[in-house]
Amino acid sequence: MDAVNASEPFSSAESRLRAVPPHALVATAGSLLAEGFGAQDVTLLLADYGLTVLQPVTHLPHTGDPVSAHDGPAGTAFTTQTPVVEVIADTTMERVYLPITVRGDRLGVLSLRVPAASADPATVLRLGEFATALGHEVATAGRDTDLYLQARRTRRLTLAAEMQWQLLPGRGCARREYAIGAHLEPAYAVGGDNFDWSTSADHLTLTVTDGMGQGIDASLLTNLAVSAMRNARRAGIGLADQAALADQAVYAQYGGKVYASTLLLRFDLDTGTVRAVDAGSPQLYRLRATGIDLIELEAQLPLGMFEETPYEEQTFQVEPGDRLVAISTGVHGTRSATGDLFGERALRQILSATRQTPPHETARAVVAGLIEHFGSKDLTSDAVVVCLDWAGRPIDSARLTPEGT
Repeated sequence: MDAVNASEPFSSAESRLRAVPPHALVATAGSLLAEGFGAQDVTLLLADYGLTVLQPVTHLPHTGDPVSAHDGPAGTAFTTQTPVVEVIADTTMERVYLPITVRGDRLGVLSLRVPAASADPATVLRLGEFATALGHEVATAGRDTDLYLQARRTRRLTLAAEMQWQLLPGRGCARREYAIGAHLEPAYAVGGDNFDWSTSADHLTLTVTDGMGQGIDASLLTNLAVSAMRNARRAGIGLADQAALADQAVYAQYGGKVYASTLLLRFDLDTGTVRAVDAGSPQLYRLRATGIDLIELEAQLPLGMFEETPYEEQTFQVEPGDRLVAISTGVHGTRSATGDLFGERALRQILSATRQTPPHETARAVVAGLIEHFGSKDLTSDAVVVCLDWAGRPIDSARLTPEGT
């Protein structure tokens, strides 16, 4: 194979990554970076399900000792989503930590040592492009191998959690109009809570679902509800009818014995108009300027509670700079040892304190605050937080200019 020149485009490197078996991506990346940059000690670190540590994928399918996902140079690169260069004492090498993110979904960090003389900003930028290309290949490889999923685990998932993680779209999504970050706990034992999204040229659909019950029963219920909503959405059916068809599917299976609470949102990327169906208990907060408001939506029946429940859409508006935070019952309904509801005071304090942090970190901070409020990591209910920063689209001045002027 031809050597990769550091100054040439990465198309050849990308093609070589695509050509190798899924399990060989890390080794191939190391070879390519050694050829092109003189890199050594190339290590892929993947974020675990709880977003607490970054685990080195060193000897697949096993991992080396984890490092913090929030502290140290690797954690800093991960949380800030910017490269970090660490000077190594008594050597001519420097260690570079590069965030690996695929369309807004943070996967981990690529760590490598390069000669200090070549660790200039332009080289670090090219290394960052390589890390992004590797991230896309790792995400794709997940269809064909369990190796990278295994590397993300600090312990075994429950079967219910395995089912839920397979149902999730990821933990983040971003494009110029918005950025989403999501978090859920207990990450290794979650049962019924779920978030989902889908983006098109002009719209974003976002849902937060809380299936009744715990464990396998809750996971099966949520899987049915989410799959029914996806099926309706992919058929081009409107938001209210997505809820209605999912309601019918759940009722047909369970006869009203259990149900799924769901919040459905559809954003118009041009106008910022949001269509909403509140089918249950998830809550939605809007942060605008310095204010925090609970968006009051008409509470409608959860999915599957009664046969053929009709649903109606409501609308509200988001503006550039707005932040929306959707939370499940396991967040706003959790009480402290003294009986205080988390959603009444502590939640607002955390949302205010994290206003300037990225959506991913805000979602994680809310869950961390919930655990502190509850007094234990062993939450009695699943907890989901989805944070969305809205940028919208700039007004097209051409649309506002009369013809002929």
